[in-house]
Amino acid sequence: MPHAFPRRLPAVILAGGQGRRMGHADKALCLLAGRPLLDHVIARLAPQCADLALSANGDASRFARFGLPVLPDAMPDHPGPLAGLLAGMDWAAANGADAVLSVAVDTPFLPHDLAARLARAAGHGAGQGAAIAASPDASGQMRAHPTAGLWPVHARADLRAALDAGNRRLMAWAAAQNAMQVPFEARAVDPFFNLNTPADVALAERLIAP
Repeated sequence: MPHAFPRRLPAVILAGGQGRRMGHADKALCLLAGRPLLDHVIARLAPQCADLALSANGDASRFARFGLPVLPDAMPDHPGPLAGLLAGMDWAAANGADAVLSVAVDTPFLPHDLAARLARAAGHGAGQGAAIAASPDASGQMRAHPTAGLWPVHARADLRAALDAGNRRLMAWAAAQNAMQVPFEARAVDPFFNLNTPADVALAERLIAP
């Protein structure tokens, strides 16, 4: 049944970073075109996925208005997006899913078919593979975006072991999982443009303007 699996696919929005290059601001709540970044990402994902959760640390009540479950890091000391991914995988598994989509909260231009295309590439629901997005950089070379990925939840024990061993790099984890890279076009804007600095936010404001 085409697209049946992507409609059931849960997604975790990774927002556990400390926003150093954004002046330690809470990226999820930074405004773009008058709306929090988290609001933009939810708008992109909600039509694609059955359930959404937010990976974030600190006081969860600051996100109450968004109505999402808030998942703190599954490991101490803020070890990075892999810890948020592990929390998302645990949440998805507890809800009976066999895979989870991950995205970063600072990527407001995500493709509208992200879930469907990653799921098809990974073979879900027939297979148990991983897939990550890729898009061309300014020189035309394809660049992988491992925060935008689809991950089988059966790998969460391996991920926990990797974190325990001190591994922190999401791209290295994707490579260890033999994640397939799925190319997406970059037209008016790279769909995986991530907003790391106030200058990035200013550029996104110009890109999103009518």
